[in-house]
Amino acid sequence: MNVSAPALSPPAVPRPLSRLLEELKQNLLSRGPADTTIGTLVEALHERGIGALMLLFAVPLALPTGIVPGVNTVFALPLIPLALQQARGRHTVWLPSRLLARTLPADKITAMLESAIPWIKKLEILVRPRLGGITQDGPSRLFGLLALIMALVASIPLPLTHTVPGIGLMIMAAGTTMRDGLAIMAGALIGMGWIIVLGLGIAFFGAEAFDIIRNAITSLL
Repeated sequence: MNVSAPALSPPAVPRPLSRLLEELKQNLLSRGPADTTIGTLVEALHERGIGALMLLFAVPLALPTGIVPGVNTVFALPLIPLALQQARGRHTVWLPSRLLARTLPADKITAMLESAIPWIKKLEILVRPRLGGITQDGPSRLFGLLALIMALVASIPLPLTHTVPGIGLMIMAAGTTMRDGLAIMAGALIGMGWIIVLGLGIAFFGAEAFDIIRNAITSLL
């Protein structure tokens, strides 16, 4: 049974994500040690699901220290169907029924939420509901398409392809989750701007562009 809800527009004044996660944590605690399912988590996140999951997978890509080459593909690939769903106008996550039925240890989920909620509250100080029209249907589809392009580039196992797009995706995901149109536009500008620079560099200099861009960055640091 698929628990994902119909693709409806998000409410005009959404609850803070921290409150949503706090309610989920209390719900898990009230159920005791019993395991929970992925479907239960998706249902609890409801219209925040796409943004929250994109944020989860974008953070490792955005780490300035980088990750082992090829591992970026592991984190970027789940972003592709999520961005595609947003581009198609969905505001809730669709997952196969078998995946929704998989169980997760409730105690570990609760511990993760316990650690994440204070950081989410700090993030909500900077990323907050504004320019709400950007998060609605038409603009949301456009930014979903841009996120899809950024996720595809971030999945390429080559240097310089994932960190900056990952930062852009992370900011966009935070904006989507918090209904912050300004953050969504800023993330798209960062990610797509970098992809354009990288694309022009490859077009003019070929593979040598990676060394040129890397040396330019090093000289600025």
